Amino acid sequence: MDTAPSAIAPAPAARHDGFTITLHWLTAILVVLQFSLAETWDFFPKPARHLMIVGHMSFGLVLAAVFGSRVLWRLTPGRLHFNDGLDLASRAAWLMHRLLYILVAAEIVLGVFTRWTDNQALSFFGFLIPSPFGPFAKSTGAFVDEIHDLNAWAIILLAGAHSAVALAHHYWLRDDVLRRMMPNGVFMRGERTDMGSD
Repeated sequence: MDTAPSAIAPAPAARHDGFTITLHWLTAILVVLQFSLAETWDFFPKPARHLMIVGHMSFGLVLAAVFGSRVLWRLTPGRLHFNDGLDLASRAAWLMHRLLYILVAAEIVLGVFTRWTDNQALSFFGFLIPSPFGPFAKSTGAFVDEIHDLNAWAIILLAGAHSAVALAHHYWLRDDVLRRMMPNGVFMRGERTDMGSD
């Protein structure tokens, strides 16, 4: 008895595990939130500005916890790591990821020391964390604050480039690079839904 050949749909594209995806997007949201707060609080009256500054410090410490968890989770055996080759584009992507990790780690440390070198306590949603160091000169505080600000801009610019490249992979190269970090069930405009058929 003859039967018509059935189309076999390809296996779904490999993705990072759910916890990795969650930590990635939490990091991205917190980085954008932190940058937005710092760049806009000068436009608000003092009471609102104070709340935004406290929020910035508080969410900065949340970012530290999320980022630390992300690094530890990444180093845990059994995690899926994608290796796209040794061509120039792949090496640039590898370098971009490592540089983002370094800059975010540095920004967290600089954020803590920005407060302490200004001789003020950190605030975690109202809970004060005083500096373990002695008083700093005003010039030291100004220098650390400037480096903190410059590093923040470097993160935003590099993260913007990272996002643009990911979108180019999805919409121009039409590969699975962006889908790797998207939660299951998220369909993006431009993604083929007729996979397995010509």
